[in-house]
Amino acid sequence: MAARTSQAPTLAAVAEHLGVSRTTVSNAYNRPDQLSPTLRERVLSAARDLGYTGPDPVARSLRRGKAGSLGLVFDHRLRYIFDDPAAVLFLSGVAAGCEEQGTGLSLVPQLPGGAAELVRSALVDGYVMFCTPEDDERLEAVRARGLPYVLVDFSPYVDGPRVNIDDRGGARAAARHLLDLGHRRFGLVLPYQDDSTDADTATEGSDPTRTTDRTRWRCFIRHERLLGWRDPIVDAGIDWASVPVSSSPESDADSGYRAAAALLDRADRPTAILCLSDVLALGVMRAAQERGISVPQDLSVVGYDDIDAAAAARLTTVYQPHAAKGEEAVRLLTVGGDDVLLPTDLVVRASSGPAPS
Repeated sequence: MAARTSQAPTLAAVAEHLGVSRTTVSNAYNRPDQLSPTLRERVLSAARDLGYTGPDPVARSLRRGKAGSLGLVFDHRLRYIFDDPAAVLFLSGVAAGCEEQGTGLSLVPQLPGGAAELVRSALVDGYVMFCTPEDDERLEAVRARGLPYVLVDFSPYVDGPRVNIDDRGGARAAARHLLDLGHRRFGLVLPYQDDSTDADTATEGSDPTRTTDRTRWRCFIRHERLLGWRDPIVDAGIDWASVPVSSSPESDADSGYRAAAALLDRADRPTAILCLSDVLALGVMRAAQERGISVPQDLSVVGYDDIDAAAAARLTTVYQPHAAKGEEAVRLLTVGGDDVLLPTDLVVRASSGPAPS
């Protein structure tokens, strides 16, 4: 056996050691069908003995013109995509789409100081942009690379193929459901957002759907759901600006709990609370229980997403096809086609009931 040197072994060294061509060694890694099983195992065994670990993936991707992986860009820390139930369902759909297309997946979360450099250097063939701010530098970095991309949960004002759900329609159905039950005192629970382009949720008496002439949204789904709630409430003769809004910095159940406290401790507390997500709604229900407020006899609560925990809690909510959204994003990115708008559906359970008399 050849003596090892301090330099990293190369494909050429393996070929020389075996007395075969470089193409033969390359085929052992890249085109195994071109070699007999015996010859391929002989090449791989010699490579292991020499310490050669295979072709450089960057160089290989440049030769092939494909990296064999897609990038998923999202506007949260990395743990979010594994912790948030709705995000997990979406990720499972993306993963299923990648498996169907025979490609890998790289995750690009929001990082301190931004993640544009990671977008610029990631070894991927294209990007799925999942509900990121529409003026995010990462989107500009994707465009600068000239790679294909698909937008998920974006407004129509951003150029690019997109996959959305009918957020406004789902929210409209939720508000109408509560109005039909006789509710007239509403409250809203949202994650706090310091962005006047889609909502002013800091105080009661302001319009949480007030918009400017800007066409870049930090969170388009938030804007659409607010509009979906507003329209039937206003049509019912209720002053939208009088609807109290409570926000918390995060999107977890504890945030929903804290946001609900500000609404439930009011003298004129709402009889119905609409929540931007099921996770927030579960926190609202816990806050009500601790205060001895019965759901739905004293308070109706409606969420959005229809995660598994919503069924267990008997939460009325709006279903959206999370996994299908992820699969459609990968299909649109890899195969192409028209923009996709997926339907929503109101799921009525035990957390909503007639307004108390």
